[in-house]
Amino acid sequence: MENHSLITKLPSRISRLGELAYNLWWSWHPQARELFRSLDYPLWRLSDHNPVKQIIEIDPSKLQAAAVAPTFLALYDSVISDFDADMSNKSNRVSATLPALQKQSIAYFSAEFAIHHSLPIYAGGLGVLAGDFCKEASDLALPLVSVGFMYPQGYFNQHISAEGWQEEIPHQLDFSELPITRVLSSQGKPALAQVQLCDSVVSIAAWLVRIGAVNLYLLDTNIEENNSQDRQLSARLYTAEQEERFKQEIVLGIGGVRALRALRIKPVIWHANEGHVAFMMLERIREEVVNGIDFAKAIRRVQASTVFTTHTTVPAGNDIFPSWLIDKYLHNYCDSIGIDLETFLSLGRRDDSRDQSFNMTAFALRTADQSNAVSRLHEKVARKIWHKLWPDAPEEQVPIIHVTNGIHVPTWVAPELSRLYGKYLGQDWIKRHDDPELWGKVLDIPDNELWGVLQLLKRKLISDIRELAQQRWAEGRAGAQQILAMGALLDAKTLTIGFCRRFAEYKRPGLILSDIERLKRIVNNQLHPVQIIFAGKSHPADSPGKNLLHQVYSKATDHAFRGRIAFIEDYDMHMAHYLVHGVDVWLNTPRRLQEASGTSGMKASLNGVPHLSILDGWWHEGYNGANGWVIGDDKETPDSATEDKIDAESLYRLLEEKVVPLYYERDRAGVPRGWIRIVKEAITSVVPIFCTRRMMKEYTEKIYMPTLKSLKNRKMT
Repeated sequence: MENHSLITKLPSRISRLGELAYNLWWSWHPQARELFRSLDYPLWRLSDHNPVKQIIEIDPSKLQAAAVAPTFLALYDSVISDFDADMSNKSNRVSATLPALQKQSIAYFSAEFAIHHSLPIYAGGLGVLAGDFCKEASDLALPLVSVGFMYPQGYFNQHISAEGWQEEIPHQLDFSELPITRVLSSQGKPALAQVQLCDSVVSIAAWLVRIGAVNLYLLDTNIEENNSQDRQLSARLYTAEQEERFKQEIVLGIGGVRALRALRIKPVIWHANEGHVAFMMLERIREEVVNGIDFAKAIRRVQASTVFTTHTTVPAGNDIFPSWLIDKYLHNYCDSIGIDLETFLSLGRRDDSRDQSFNMTAFALRTADQSNAVSRLHEKVARKIWHKLWPDAPEEQVPIIHVTNGIHVPTWVAPELSRLYGKYLGQDWIKRHDDPELWGKVLDIPDNELWGVLQLLKRKLISDIRELAQQRWAEGRAGAQQILAMGALLDAKTLTIGFCRRFAEYKRPGLILSDIERLKRIVNNQLHPVQIIFAGKSHPADSPGKNLLHQVYSKATDHAFRGRIAFIEDYDMHMAHYLVHGVDVWLNTPRRLQEASGTSGMKASLNGVPHLSILDGWWHEGYNGANGWVIGDDKETPDSATEDKIDAESLYRLLEEKVVPLYYERDRAGVPRGWIRIVKEAITSVVPIFCTRRMMKEYTEKIYMPTLKSLKNRKMT
């Protein structure tokens, strides 16, 4: 294991710092983060909050000093005690209700996992959800094992040129500095499994990421057994080249199952997070056929133990591959399970037509007994989209239920607010955060005290943005116009709106720019000014998304807005924390019925930032009339242009007549009492319902337990 050298560098008294550094449990436990911060705070920041890199680079004398410092040792012992308790947690076990899982596990496959920004192998919301899923599984001691890809080039670093265009900067990860360890086979070699790709046999290795009590195995083809082309197969996340992406999904799905088999891990439930990983079901069908089961029965056996979660209503989110790719890479596979190409293609069609394309989501829905959407509204939308797979059933009986997404509260709550919640809700609030009654105590928090914390968080955000702009200037990487666009003139006293998400057409980042003159009047109001912070990446192959980003950036460099529009480049989990903690309003403007759930607004509400959104995704069930604002209504419009016009008018009117006046309406103490009422309602109504604690318990009760019961009944018959 690569962490041996790290551990030997540590004094024996604090040697378990190495073990802790290699378990991302520290990332959502404030005392553990404080432990590493206190070793060497400047180095902690320079290492990008990565304790592995920090300990590698730290002066040994500082470690020796820490090993005899009473204050440090007291904190160290407390953290290690908490860590050990969590790793052997006997209380609050969801698995206690699932005795069939006591010695087995649930396998959770996803194309990306966002655990912490020091491990940048994620693109956005799907990865953040997967990371939060793993963290909550650890907190609840749910026996989960996860499988994904170890992308050596991650996603990409974003740079905005002087002309306002996104540039993708590749970044090669240094595995020796990451909180990962190489998994070795029983023969002591990296290769765990193999898959056939045409004439090439690709060997697959894995890296282990420890997320509390959950093990995440990240597959890797960059090993010496493979040729140069195959070594690059797992290099980048969501490659735009279709054939390369198809091969990736074969490796992830088929290779992932084989890697778990090689590790002697025997899941009883298999959970596919989105269609990218659907070939996981295909490999298990092949295994059944090899064991003498006929193809039709093999499908039924795999269905019985498979859970599938769909996250998208947008066509681009569903992988669709042409038949020639299936024939090229899977014809031998079809032969091995005794079916022809046409039979295989039929499993991936959206309907009973002769369409020769293969839809990964359709295949996943057909090979899973339990399928779920990720919000109540998304359930209805998904049933309508996929009704053709069950043409004889009424739409309301299409077998797709919903488990609304949630956020991992310990990860996303601001430390300052966590302490405030501890003061008024009880020091153990984090253990009870899915209890709605607990959050009624938020009303006991004095308005001025809550307002003071919110203002502190905004000052931290603005300070961080300015520091980033200054750094770019000092490095000679930005001119005057770019510094303006980066937010150098933002003011912590001004009402601040955040629009931070992937730049894609359906998310409509330009909606608030629909009427520039009206927006200028809102932004530049002398008594009640407004500033808007944009952040987000566009997929490298998404030209319309890049054009939208350029449109926004051009307004950020327009002096007519007086520096009150900013675009923060290279949006990642680290900056996301500052933004969901520090803005005043969270803006969300997706085209209706195209956002399956969304979770950023949940993170904002947790931190006292009200949501201003289209009534779509989770907000459709989360809005209660007093915890934020709704843009437009949920009525259908005849076309996109009409929808944009109606929504833009609604957004401007809300800002002019409700949001801005309420924010600036202060009493003699300078506290906006009406605003704080909405803040408190946002916190109390959102946190206990839209958290991963509720989400994981719901997955257990609605999906995992019925699946186990069905499997047990099948065995008995």
